[in-house]
Amino acid sequence: MLKRYFGAVAHSLALMLGLSGVANAQMPDPGDWATVQEKARGQTVYFNAWGGSNEVNAYLDWAGDQVAARYGVTLEHVKLTDTADAVSRVIAEKAAGQDSGGAIDLIWINGENFASMKAQGLLFGPWAEALPNWSLVDVEGKPAVVSDFTVATDGLEAPWGMAQIVFFHDTATLPTPPRSAAALLDWAQANPGRFAFPQPPDFLGSTFLKQMLMELVADREALAAPVEAEDYATVSAPLWAYLDALTPNLWRGGAAYPQSGPRLIQMLADGEIDIALSFNPNEASNAIANFQLPDTVRSYVHEAGTIGNASFVAIPYNASAKEGAMVLANFLLSPEAQARMQDPTVWGSGTVLALDKLGAEDRARFDALELGVATLSPEEMGNALPEPHPSWMVRLEEDWTARYGVAQ
Repeated sequence: MLKRYFGAVAHSLALMLGLSGVANAQMPDPGDWATVQEKARGQTVYFNAWGGSNEVNAYLDWAGDQVAARYGVTLEHVKLTDTADAVSRVIAEKAAGQDSGGAIDLIWINGENFASMKAQGLLFGPWAEALPNWSLVDVEGKPAVVSDFTVATDGLEAPWGMAQIVFFHDTATLPTPPRSAAALLDWAQANPGRFAFPQPPDFLGSTFLKQMLMELVADREALAAPVEAEDYATVSAPLWAYLDALTPNLWRGGAAYPQSGPRLIQMLADGEIDIALSFNPNEASNAIANFQLPDTVRSYVHEAGTIGNASFVAIPYNASAKEGAMVLANFLLSPEAQARMQDPTVWGSGTVLALDKLGAEDRARFDALELGVATLSPEEMGNALPEPHPSWMVRLEEDWTARYGVAQ
C-alpha cells in the first residue's frame, strides 16, 4: 500500500540517490521545445487519470483528438478509481528494476500521492516550469499552483485545474442551508438521514473530513505541518467529537456511505438527501444542464471558507513517452484547453491561468463563458482555505476507517 511508504525518509533518500543517474541519463531537455515536439511525434501517452466522471472523460477524449491532430501524439486515458493504484504501479516497477519503459506516462495527481512520489524520487523533472505555456500560469494569484498541499512542486508537476469545495441544495425543499460545520450538525440532528458524504478514502469524502477539521480546529497553522510534528490527538479531537454526534444522523444512520460524488448527485435528485458537495464549483450547474438535477438546485459555501487546491499532472521517472507527456501537459495549459475546461457545459473546472496575461483573442474565450445557473461568482466563492499537509489526510482516513468505516 502507498501509505506504508509515506514518510519513510531514510528509504526515500536512498532511493532518490539511486535514481539520480538513471533519471539524468534519460532526461529530455524541456527547454529545447523543438526537440521535445519532434521526439513526441508518434508517441503514445498512457495518461492515468480518474475515470469516474463522464464530463472529464469526454474532455480528455477531446484533448486526445487535438494533440493527435496537431502534434502526432496519441492519448490513451487509463481510467482510475484511485490514483494510489497508479502510484503503486510505479513503485512496483522500481522494485522490479524497471527504470525505463514504464507503463505510465502521465498521472493526474496531487496531495499525498504527489508528496509520496516526490519523497521517493519517482518523478521525472523538473520540467513543468519550462513548458511554453507556463508563462501564462497565475503563480502570483494562485499560489496553490506551485505548492501542492504545502509541498513545493519544484517543477515536478504541472497544474491544469483549480477546484474548491462547494455544497449544493434544492431550494424547493431546503430554502436556507446550513453554512458552517456547527450549523450543519444542528441541521442534521433536526433532519436525520438527509445528509451524506462519500466514504473515505474516496477523495471527496476525505476532503469533507479535512473541511470539518479546518472549521473546528483551534489552530489551523498546526495543519500546515506534518502530522508527526504536532499533537495529533489534541488537534484532531474536535473532529472526532463532531463526527460522533453527526454520524448517527447521516443517511442510513451512518451504516452505509455512498461511494462517490456522482452518487451524491443521484441521491439528491432522487430525494434521498437534501445537501450534496463537490470539489467542482460548477458541478450543480453541469448536472442541471444534463438533466440530472432540477433547476431549483443552487450552490453555496461555508461562511469561514472552503478548501481549495490545484490539480496537477506529473510524469513518472521511468515513463516511456516523456516528450509526449510534456506536449500533452503543455496543451492542457493552453488558453484554448483551459477555457474549454472552465466551460460549465463541458466540465466547469477553474482555470490556472492569469487572464490578464492573455491576448485579446484568448481572453475573449473566457469572457464568452456563461456561468451556470447554480454556479457561484468568484466573489461568492469567498475564501479558498489552504489544504493541510498531505500527511493529515492519510492519518484522518486511517482513523476514520477504524472508527466509522463500514464494509460495502
